[in-house]
Amino acid sequence: MWEEAADSVTLLCLTSSSGVPLFCRSRGGLAKPQLPFSVIGSLNGVHMFGSNLDVLLTAACTENTRVMWKVFHNSITLIVLSSDEGASDFSLGRLLENVFNAMVLILGLEELVNARNIERLKKDLKACYKLIDSFLEPGKCSADLTQCMECAVTPSRAVLQECLEAFASAAESRFGCLLVSGRVLCATEQWWQLAAPEAMLLVWLVQSLPPHASRDLPVYLPHGSPTVPHRFLTFQLVPGLEVVLLCGPNPSLQCMTDELVRPFWQPLLDLLKASAGAPLQCLPPGIALAPEILGLLLINQDQRKSLFTVHPHGSWTEGSEMSLKDRLRALRSFYASAISLYFPSEKPEENTAPFQEDFQTSFSHSPQHCYMVYDTHKAYAIHGRRHQLFLLMKPDVPTFALRSLATCTLQALTVEDSAL
Repeated sequence: MWEEAADSVTLLCLTSSSGVPLFCRSRGGLAKPQLPFSVIGSLNGVHMFGSNLDVLLTAACTENTRVMWKVFHNSITLIVLSSDEGASDFSLGRLLENVFNAMVLILGLEELVNARNIERLKKDLKACYKLIDSFLEPGKCSADLTQCMECAVTPSRAVLQECLEAFASAAESRFGCLLVSGRVLCATEQWWQLAAPEAMLLVWLVQSLPPHASRDLPVYLPHGSPTVPHRFLTFQLVPGLEVVLLCGPNPSLQCMTDELVRPFWQPLLDLLKASAGAPLQCLPPGIALAPEILGLLLINQDQRKSLFTVHPHGSWTEGSEMSLKDRLRALRSFYASAISLYFPSEKPEENTAPFQEDFQTSFSHSPQHCYMVYDTHKAYAIHGRRHQLFLLMKPDVPTFALRSLATCTLQALTVEDSAL
């Protein structure tokens, strides 16, 4: 009998109509062979059997594996199997959405929905593997879960913002941003108007590719333009820092490289090097957090921006036995639990089972606060009108003090105009 290895994730992609496997990707337990065809057929068969009886099968659990199915546009079926201890229906659902959007980003919706040649589609999908595989790796940030763009803070933001806007205008583009280690330093106003999953995917795409001086890639926007490609240009200004643009057919990459990149960014070279080489900061200047805080996630729900860190004090937090890896996993898990069980989120799609605990259905109100207590830490979350805050704290913080500490932290992070 086939079993998932510990902490492994396996992703299957099949055609919805015939169940033909298109690809199988995995993380963890890489030495094991690909799923046997009999297992693939059984996983797809039980889903199709339920569908024929008007039964929606979305997820199932075995003793050590969680399975989720999702069909996109009645054409592509994605199935994920995870033995990761922190996996949940919410996180696996996000994974499937990210994977399908990644396929649309690279190939376009038309080729996926109306594929006439299955063998050619299999070959074309190989171009998506690197991006898809990056979503299967253990999470090192929160953007894939929150669908928000993680931001970094720099004292020189105003200068960089002015240069970026002038550079984008000269390139005949309204959509541009400056990235440092996968986080947004600044962006044009129109960039923030992109659908949150699209902007997240574009940043994620840059991170999934090997470093390169410049790129000119055709991309489809899964929500805004799923059938007509746009040009996605990237330029590495200094190692670790890139400027990216969404452009039309002009100007050419060569013209941009020769006539625009150097004149606009050369005068700021020292500033760019300092921004790329400085420790990555996610907190506004002058804000000191309580020493009991081990990690935080702050989300601006209007603009879909976020601040995320598991070392909020710039170094290892004394008195804590949690490693950075454990903090990362705990904060991601807490976010998934709070959003799926307690806080209102996006309306579920049609034919999608809502993630909600039974007792909550009898409430006449929506929770605004929640907390969880573990042996290694405590966690508290606030759901406000504009912001959401998720905190990890040391286990010795009194439970009655969690709300006060979280409220004061949210006020400190949002009171300044420079904050998120």
